[in-house]
Amino acid sequence: MSDITASTPTLHGGSPARSAPITAVGPIAWVRANLFSGWLSTAVTLVLGYLIVRAVMGFVDWAFVNAIWSVPVNGNGVAQTQACRELHGTGACWAVVTEKHRFMLFGTYPFEQHWRPALVCLLFVALYIVSSMRSFWNWRLIPIWAGTLTAIGILMWGGVLGLPYVPQERWGGLPITLILATFGLAFAFPLSILVALGRRSNLPAIKALCVLYVELIRGVPLISLLFMASVMFPLFLPEGMNIDKLLRAQIAIILFAGAYLAEVVRAGLQSLPKGQYEAADAMGLSYWQKTGLIILPQALRTVIPPLVNTFIGFFKDTSLVLIIGIFDLLTAGKTAIVEPSWQGFGVEVYVFVGLIYLVFCFAMSKYSQGLEAELNRHRRR
Repeated sequence: MSDITASTPTLHGGSPARSAPITAVGPIAWVRANLFSGWLSTAVTLVLGYLIVRAVMGFVDWAFVNAIWSVPVNGNGVAQTQACRELHGTGACWAVVTEKHRFMLFGTYPFEQHWRPALVCLLFVALYIVSSMRSFWNWRLIPIWAGTLTAIGILMWGGVLGLPYVPQERWGGLPITLILATFGLAFAFPLSILVALGRRSNLPAIKALCVLYVELIRGVPLISLLFMASVMFPLFLPEGMNIDKLLRAQIAIILFAGAYLAEVVRAGLQSLPKGQYEAADAMGLSYWQKTGLIILPQALRTVIPPLVNTFIGFFKDTSLVLIIGIFDLLTAGKTAIVEPSWQGFGVEVYVFVGLIYLVFCFAMSKYSQGLEAELNRHRRR
């Protein structure tokens, strides 16, 4: 009894302490305070709850209960979509995804070589995972990026190691989206840091060039830059010299993303108190030592949310390369339903493509939240 008595928490008066009632703290208390705090709040909650339940049940019926997952194919290889058309509006025809998923993911890449772009997508996912590990945030990440870039080029182009050559015009789908987004943002981020530092430079020429670059790029839409990169840029090249269309689009995306990211980084630099700069100067550090060791680490921590928001936006903006005839994921999805037998089933295709975008964007968002919490942990103490 003495052990039990000693382990029971007590109040100053000697009686054992009791936990707060569940109606005062916890989920039940939150529900009462936020959803059923009065008659009007209760009525709104019940109406919205009813509408949400109806919407969810309707979606489940459309997407799963009444859905058609496959359709027969005749002797000519044409899908018999009559069953889908009979249920059109009451059930989803996921057969369009079943039949066209390879085209949506890999575009017009040779069918028998689809394992190559599939492996490229896996390489990108592996690269994202390795890059998210803080233990690799040093020189060891450089050879990983270089090796991944080399492997992607070998797999997609071929022409070596016994792989058939596939011209860039045959590329499409998810690999194009990942290539443009990954390498576009990877090269745009260091460019944005240099431009942001240049805009705060005391050297008039450097500051003027950086301001001109940012204002010029931000003053025109991405579509115009892609159009200029595809049509007008080759006119300034020497005769007989040509740059791949995908590379031209990649350069346009890098320049466009760099201008927007530069403003985000500049906002982080301006948010630091002047004392940080003065303390670094008092320690006798050079400009680059001060910037790399003190200023930039603090500035980038404060702007992680807008940085990732910009990353997500540009990941989706890669679909604009349609204007110059490059088949990204969304464009391949649109083209998949051009075939007469599959016309009218665009909703299912867009849901499939949207889920792929959601997976990548949601992963970026969740990782940034964890990174922000870890790097700014000292502020909550």
